[in-house]
Amino acid sequence: MAEFIQSIPVWGVTLTLGAFALGTWLNKKTGMAIFNPLLLGSIFVIVFLSLARIPLEDYQERVSFLNYLLLPATVSLAVPLYEQWQILRKNAVAVLCGIAAGSVTSMVSIIAVGWLLRIDPVISASMMTKSVTTAIGVEVAQELGGIGSLAGSVIVLTGIVGNLSAAALCRICRLRDPVARGVAIGTGSHAVGTAKALQMGPVEGAVSSVSIAVAGVLTAVICPLLANFLP
Repeated sequence: MAEFIQSIPVWGVTLTLGAFALGTWLNKKTGMAIFNPLLLGSIFVIVFLSLARIPLEDYQERVSFLNYLLLPATVSLAVPLYEQWQILRKNAVAVLCGIAAGSVTSMVSIIAVGWLLRIDPVISASMMTKSVTTAIGVEVAQELGGIGSLAGSVIVLTGIVGNLSAAALCRICRLRDPVARGVAIGTGSHAVGTAKALQMGPVEGAVSSVSIAVAGVLTAVICPLLANFLP
C-alpha cells in the first residue's frame, strides 16, 4: 500500500489538504472549538502515515514546497492592518510595549522552566521561539542549536492552544479592550491564534497581525542574547 501511495506524485499535498478539509468539516459540524481544523488535520495525517507505514521523511519531502506559502500567507495579514490603521497609529506605544513584554515573558518562561526541571539546553533552545510564526521560529531555534522539527511542532501546538483558549482566557482575565486582546493573542500564539482574533473582531485581527511581525523581529534579536542564560 505504501509503495502505491508513494507512486502518486501529489499524494502528500492531497493528504494534507484532505485532512485539513475533513477537520474543517468536523469543526463546522460539531461547532466545538476543541475540534480545531489544524489539530484534527495533524492527527489525521499522523494516523494515516502510521497505518500506511510511510516514513515521515517521505511525507515531508512531498509537502516541503508548502512551507514557502507561509511567508505570503503571513504577508496577507497586512489587509486587516491597513483597514484599522488609524486605531493602530493611535495606540502604537501601548501596542509595542505590550508586544515587547509578551515576547520577553515567553522566552524567559522557557528559560525558567528549563532551570527548574533541568531540561536539556537543546530542548529549551528549541522551545524558546514557541510564540512566533514558524517561518521565523524554526530558523532562530536552529541558530541557537535547537532542533528544527521540535521547534516547529512546539510552535504549531502553541498556536493551536492559543486558538482554542483565546476567547475563554480573555473572558477569565476580563480583557475587554480589542487592542489589548489583539496584542495578547498575536504575541502569544502567532498566525494560528490570529485566525481566532479575526473571528473575534476586525480590531483584534489587525492588532494581532501587527503583533506577529513585531514579536518575530524582537524574538530574532533578543532570543540569542537570552539563550546565554539557558541551563
